[in-house]
Amino acid sequence: MSDITRREQTNELALQFGNAWNYAPSREGTEQVSLKPRYELFIDGAWTAPKSNRYFATINPATEETLAEVAEANEEDVARAVTGARAAYDNVWRKLSGKERAKYIYRIARALQEKAREFAIVETLDGGKPIKESRDIDVPLAAAHFFYHAGWADKLHYAFQGREARPLGVAGQIIPWNFPLLMAAWKIAPALACGNTVVLKPAETTPLTALMLAQIFQEIELPPGVVNIVTGAGATGAALAAHPGIDKVAFTGSTAVGKRIQQALAGSKKRLTLELGGKAANVVFADAPIDQAVEGIVNGIFFNQGHVCCAGSRLLVEESVHDIVVRKLQDRMRTLRVGDPLDKNTDVGAINSKMQLGKIHEMVAAGEEEGATRWSATYDLPSKGFFFPPTIFTGAAQSCRIAREEIFGPVLTVLTFRTPDEAIEKANNTMYGLSAGVWTDKGSKSFYMAQRLEAGVVWANTFNKFDATSPFGGFKESGLGREGGRQGLAAYSEVVG
Repeated sequence: MSDITRREQTNELALQFGNAWNYAPSREGTEQVSLKPRYELFIDGAWTAPKSNRYFATINPATEETLAEVAEANEEDVARAVTGARAAYDNVWRKLSGKERAKYIYRIARALQEKAREFAIVETLDGGKPIKESRDIDVPLAAAHFFYHAGWADKLHYAFQGREARPLGVAGQIIPWNFPLLMAAWKIAPALACGNTVVLKPAETTPLTALMLAQIFQEIELPPGVVNIVTGAGATGAALAAHPGIDKVAFTGSTAVGKRIQQALAGSKKRLTLELGGKAANVVFADAPIDQAVEGIVNGIFFNQGHVCCAGSRLLVEESVHDIVVRKLQDRMRTLRVGDPLDKNTDVGAINSKMQLGKIHEMVAAGEEEGATRWSATYDLPSKGFFFPPTIFTGAAQSCRIAREEIFGPVLTVLTFRTPDEAIEKANNTMYGLSAGVWTDKGSKSFYMAQRLEAGVVWANTFNKFDATSPFGGFKESGLGREGGRQGLAAYSEVVG
């Protein structure tokens, strides 16, 4: 039987028995989640109203309903937070032994585990990602970062080959909307382990889990001022980065904003780490396990709505297997379930905001205008909320915007290559260098590619796998420095001796 005949029969069966593939709804309940109607700023261990007297709404992107009102911090609020963090650093935190700091960090991890279900639900409500991603990836990995760094707090001399590691002081940290809780843990945990205090600003569209984390800080009796959380938009983040009382700035977000922060800090004594944009290449060779690769491609771009900065939004396929990879990818996309993020069966949830949805539509329109061929399966999208169907583009040129620019949505661009060196040239032909993937059954080929791909992380026969023990960061315009692992401790330490 030919492949064409087999495919025709499969499509006919799918149409004939389509209802057999449907899942009964399995919606996660929200009864145990009790959100406050209004959240204040968390400064010096207490909830305090903003001096700006301004609040903004954070909404559920799947329903467009308001979840809560959140305080908007101005420069005066940021200054109060920095003052509180400085006092806590000078008077308490830097004076504690590593063993005592570790106890607090460990308590945070344990409390996060105990409240895992509540955090997962709120992460999904506020950000739109599927509950199974929040439940199985975001929350467990956030707890893992606190556990891991608790272990380092009294062993820093081992991390730096016996040299003394001194804290920097007050860290100003700005995180994005795609992994709100995980990014908070990613930054707070190493800062505390190294003896620093923190002022954190979460993204204005996803502040709730960071504020819930502040409630944990109160419950475990973390000394006041050790971690402060100020909410707001870009102006709040700019005030935090520019404040003279900040010793270290850690920013995760767009490349454009990262460049502005780097320029503003040039010539100052502030330390800086940046984790910025990406346009990851996922390279599939003809000898790869194709079905496994297809699943990895879907996981790398569609399951997370393309919201990961390291999402594999460029697919480079060896020319001889292009058609079969695209066909299998389309078949797999037909099975994806798009809809209510709280439904445990949902694969693709909501886009984070109306603004982000508009950017995706703009990029997709540009791809069509530039001559690429767009394909999407037929999805029954909800009537309310911000949703976009998983989409692939074929026939795109390297110069197309969809092949060059970060989309941050469930949109994949497929390109072809004939030789490993051509794949390397195309993969590296970007201003970004955050991550990449290689799919092949030849170990030597994986190593050959990994050594030549200009990316901070290269996965082999998998994609989007993270661990607290492994450093993460980019090359070129994807960032500066590393976060996570032993290497990430250096970003929050002054090593002497």
